[in-house]
Amino acid sequence: MIGYYNWSVVLTYVGLAAAIIGITFALQGDIRVAGMLIMVSSVCDMFDGQVARVIKRSEPAKRFGIQIDSLCDLVCFGVFPALIGYGLGIRGVIGTLAMIFFVLCGVIRLAYFNVHEEERQEQTTERRKYYQGLPITTSGALAPICLMLTLALGGNFKIVYTVFLFVVGLAFVIDFPVKKPHGVFKWILLVVDITIFVCICCFGGRIA
Repeated sequence: MIGYYNWSVVLTYVGLAAAIIGITFALQGDIRVAGMLIMVSSVCDMFDGQVARVIKRSEPAKRFGIQIDSLCDLVCFGVFPALIGYGLGIRGVIGTLAMIFFVLCGVIRLAYFNVHEEERQEQTTERRKYYQGLPITTSGALAPICLMLTLALGGNFKIVYTVFLFVVGLAFVIDFPVKKPHGVFKWILLVVDITIFVCICCFGGRIA
């Protein structure tokens, strides 16, 4: 069979599966379940790298893992958040442009860093503590946070999410330093993710 098969990519595949299921719910207008599933993808992404690092792999398998992670990120944190917007009822020229812009910026970012992956691996430890621009994976946490605003904004929420797609998409391709989460901060992010997940479970029925 074509490909490399080992436990290092299991969480990546679970995150992808959650995103695909979530997309089907988003297209049906069930934003609560979609919001919960993008959080599942986000948590899987948070720990898949740690799993991969403890498993012994050949160099081709490592490069394969990098490409798989990038392709899955595009679906989970590029296409999925955009289609949540569609499920919210975002339509028209501006709404469609927002969704296209968001995904396109994600594609550009991922392609750029795939090209420069080896160069990035050779960077100093200090430089590797920072991302260039906003990582596409952050949309896995930002989109649900944005979704929660509907509890307060009601009918104006489509406008908020449309702006979210434009602003976050632009942040994917602007070169500014973003500190990488490590240690305790990473666990704090996990707690935040779980809190948002619970909020969507409890109150997400009001999202429309």
